[in-house]
Amino acid sequence: MGRFIVRRLMTSLVTLLISSFLVCMLIHLIPGDAASVMSQSSSPSPEQLAAMRHALGLDVPVLTQYLHYMEHLSSGNLGRSIFGDQPVATLLIARLPTTFTLALSGLAIAVGFGMPLGMLVAYKKGSFVDNALMMLAVIGVSIPTFWLGLMLVLLFSVTLNWLPVAGEGWRSMILPAFTLGFAYLAIVARVTRSAMIDVLGEDFIRTARSKGMSETLVFYRHALRPAAISVAAIIGVIFGYLMGGVVVVENVFSLNGLGRLAIQAISYRDYPLIQGFMLLFAAIIVTTSFLVDVAFAWLDPRISAR
Repeated sequence: MGRFIVRRLMTSLVTLLISSFLVCMLIHLIPGDAASVMSQSSSPSPEQLAAMRHALGLDVPVLTQYLHYMEHLSSGNLGRSIFGDQPVATLLIARLPTTFTLALSGLAIAVGFGMPLGMLVAYKKGSFVDNALMMLAVIGVSIPTFWLGLMLVLLFSVTLNWLPVAGEGWRSMILPAFTLGFAYLAIVARVTRSAMIDVLGEDFIRTARSKGMSETLVFYRHALRPAAISVAAIIGVIFGYLMGGVVVVENVFSLNGLGRLAIQAISYRDYPLIQGFMLLFAAIIVTTSFLVDVAFAWLDPRISAR
């Protein structure tokens, strides 16, 4: 198990290094730069624009900018925001709790409702409930997130006045969390259903039933853990999609998280802030994948033995 964890740690570090390089290269493909955005209202001369680019460090090759960035990053310095001249790390840390709470809430809804629903339809295989879940899965992955969010606001906030559109407190997080987690709720349910059906056909399940165990005991004692391996395998992927979805959901519900900060940074071509945002997201997703791999190996010791 120890060697397995070390291998996964090394893979995670290499992934982060490659991510940092790709982010630095790709953000410079965005038309314009911070200097041109800052000068939109003043119409500077070409010489003044060149001086601004020099002051911001934008007149050197992209690879040189990346090496400078990694040099600062090695000492824990993410740089300073071009607009506002604030430490990037401070801006990200201030917005991180809102985004992390939203993503975890969406994951809790997807897994907390999806797994029991998947177990139910596995027990009712081929019934109306099973067919209804398939329809729900198709609807869930087909509805655009922003449209679902707007419809939920229209129904529960504007029409029924049950939940706030925005604000502080746990009630203001219900609609964004459900908007984010709805599509993946159906996916988790389908994965759980398929895994449970496969496990329930195994020989050890038939042996447990032949001993006179109740169906409930067979489900929870013998079938749930093997089926949970399949669900654990997709949690990392789902969490990555959820972290990407917060960008849309935060803007729909006016939540001051990393998603809204990222949109502002891209609009202003604030390269240090964009790089810090993308690197933080990559670190969160890589860490989540690492933890899921460890959990996967714990559930199935054969994996860590490879």
